[in-house]
Amino acid sequence: MTQADEEEWLATQRPSRVREVQAGRLAWTEVDLIDVGGDFARSLRDGLEVFGVRVNYLRVGQPRHLVAALGGAAPIAPYVVLACHGDEGRILMEDVADDLGRFQPFTGDVGPDRVREHFRLPGSVTIATGCDTGDPALADAFLDAGAGAYIAPLGAPFGYASVFAPLFLFYELTERRTPAEAVERLRAHDDELAMWQLYRR
Repeated sequence: MTQADEEEWLATQRPSRVREVQAGRLAWTEVDLIDVGGDFARSLRDGLEVFGVRVNYLRVGQPRHLVAALGGAAPIAPYVVLACHGDEGRILMEDVADDLGRFQPFTGDVGPDRVREHFRLPGSVTIATGCDTGDPALADAFLDAGAGAYIAPLGAPFGYASVFAPLFLFYELTERRTPAEAVERLRAHDDELAMWQLYRR
């Protein structure tokens, strides 16, 4: 079998970005998966890799880790997934000991002001999984920080819905749909997933 034979065969298959991986690419895109205590980030990693996505898994234990991951010091992937818990338009952060807290860029949860001050997400599609992280004020802050699009739930989805939603979105992206099309299809799935919002400018 020649490369031309393989290309001809791949062209007969249902269109999908997975075909690029089958044809020899290591991945069709890259994701920075930021584990802010979302309880299921490792499961997300496994699922995303099945879709032919290169995943940079980053465990965040302190606010300065989050700033190091998203503050612009390191290149940002085209997609960022924040596996987190949220409440009232904030990303929840675990408390750090006082001895460590005094060396952090901030302590406590991440709301709009902290996103604007500390994050730089040039053009990335950013997905947050935590409850109420789809709050418009938080979404505006992510867009102000440079995100090309921000996707998150406006409400409190069941925990397993927060696992399913990013996997569903990446399934749709793998099938060559745009982020807007992917979110539209996700929202149509059921009332629980209808909480997910797409924000962009």
